[in-house]
Amino acid sequence: MTSVQLLDLHIDRASQQVRRGDGVLPVSGLSWRLLDCLLEHGTDVVDFDTLAREVWAPAVVGEDAISQRVKLLRQALGDDSRQPRYVRSVRGRGYQLCAPPQACAPVAPPAAAEPVGVPGAAEPSAATPGTASTPSTAVNAVNAVTAAAAAAAAPSAPSEGPQRRLRARWAWLAAGVAAAGAVIAVIFQRPESALHSPADPVLQRAAYYAGIGQASNNDRAITLYRQALQIDPDSSAARRGLARALAADACLFNGKPGSAQEALQLAGQVLRAAPDDAAAHALRGYAHDCIGAMPQAIADYQQALLRDPDDERTRASLAYLQQEQGHLAQALEANLTLRAPERIRFRDVQVARELELLGFTDAAARRHARNFQLYPDNVFSNIAWPRALMNMGEQEMARQALDQALARGTPHPQLLRLRGELLLMDGDRQGAAAAFEQGRLLRPLQSMGKTLAGLQQGSGTPSPEWIAARLHEVTAQADDGWSDAAVERALLHQAQGDAGAAIADLHRAVDAGFRDAAWLRVTPLFAPLRQAAGWERLLARIDADVAAQRAQVLAASWRPDDLKGLSATPAAGIR
Repeated sequence: MTSVQLLDLHIDRASQQVRRGDGVLPVSGLSWRLLDCLLEHGTDVVDFDTLAREVWAPAVVGEDAISQRVKLLRQALGDDSRQPRYVRSVRGRGYQLCAPPQACAPVAPPAAAEPVGVPGAAEPSAATPGTASTPSTAVNAVNAVTAAAAAAAAPSAPSEGPQRRLRARWAWLAAGVAAAGAVIAVIFQRPESALHSPADPVLQRAAYYAGIGQASNNDRAITLYRQALQIDPDSSAARRGLARALAADACLFNGKPGSAQEALQLAGQVLRAAPDDAAAHALRGYAHDCIGAMPQAIADYQQALLRDPDDERTRASLAYLQQEQGHLAQALEANLTLRAPERIRFRDVQVARELELLGFTDAAARRHARNFQLYPDNVFSNIAWPRALMNMGEQEMARQALDQALARGTPHPQLLRLRGELLLMDGDRQGAAAAFEQGRLLRPLQSMGKTLAGLQQGSGTPSPEWIAARLHEVTAQADDGWSDAAVERALLHQAQGDAGAAIADLHRAVDAGFRDAAWLRVTPLFAPLRQAAGWERLLARIDADVAAQRAQVLAASWRPDDLKGLSATPAAGIR
């Protein structure tokens, strides 16, 4: 059928034109090819592999890039993903037309038809100056820049402005979960379609490596994104991709301290040119998250969702920060009501942690164990299961799980700190000191690592002068909204012998969102405080808040089935 009617749309496949009434809708390039592919399959569900093969080949793309292009097509058609009229998502399978296309007679265009459509959805034509490129031009450009790859991989360090400490997330899940919010496909969230820039072949390959989720491949992606910027210095897609990869380098892969700052600068450059770029807001939030700036990260994530309510990765990243603020029920609801949870990389790990903090110990343990088995390359599932076992009092099982996690090649300070805690439980102070020092060396700028390594040094207790100097330094640093700063001060006040100040610090941690009462009950790091006045009152405060949120979850329609019949009040202590 060369002329097709789809509800109120008239589609001329020969001229690749979509009309509603007398107006021409801005559907061209990849958006047109996607629509044409869906038309070819009628109302059948077209899976992701078929779409990738028939629309994008020979380029290699993932589900994220396809979903992003569907979003752009919907914008051009004036469609709504929540109440679709033209293109429907079929969860876990692909997409289909909402109505069967009907053959119709061609319609002659009006003499002076003006394009109409959704603001921001228009795509420039291939003739836009500075964007058109033949494949041979693209290949020549890639070949020409390959010789400069080494120089491109080592740019001068960006100015960091006021120094902001890179604080270790005291909670088990590091800020790197925001990598899920910085979806790989956002680098292609731009109006041009097909290969309009000579850098596009390099960008496609960079996105492939970045999407694998491994340190070595992320480094390859960074090098390729820098090459793409050499080929096309004005490419916003290259800046977005490089920002994401650099932030991941800092958050997930123990990379260079300046990586997150450079990511912040790159996202800012994109936003200065396009203030409504939702993907750039999400990426800037990710970079803020990585340097420990929680309020700024939350603000950026919220701005991204205002501009793109369908960005579920950013929604999951925001949910993690809500969890860190102590809003456990709110975070759990956000994660459990995602429309495509299977595509959120860290979502299952977050859900398990939220259930654990809410006192649903058995349900959380089942999820932690499953994640630990299914995702051996996921650093956060590798941290979560042995820590949950320790919190439940299963020390021997925790040691076994930790040994397995450490052998999986996902190094992280939290794994080494957990080893230090377990060794302290065994009375091995020298071994614990070595583990804490390894954690410090892995990310030497993180504040908590410095404090733990200093307090647990193998040569003996630290000097009062060192403790006082360290406490002064930590107190002078901005909290940035995280509870771990107060936990760190509590450790130092405890080392000074000031139990009252340490308890007060932990109350401030609770004010900031700390809710891990199970960890406080078992960790050897706070053993000296357990007989202090006010300790039980501190735990009771956390338990009361958690019980209220637990009851809220049990009363909700979105609660998991395995929570039915449970009490609103968790059992006291540990299992």
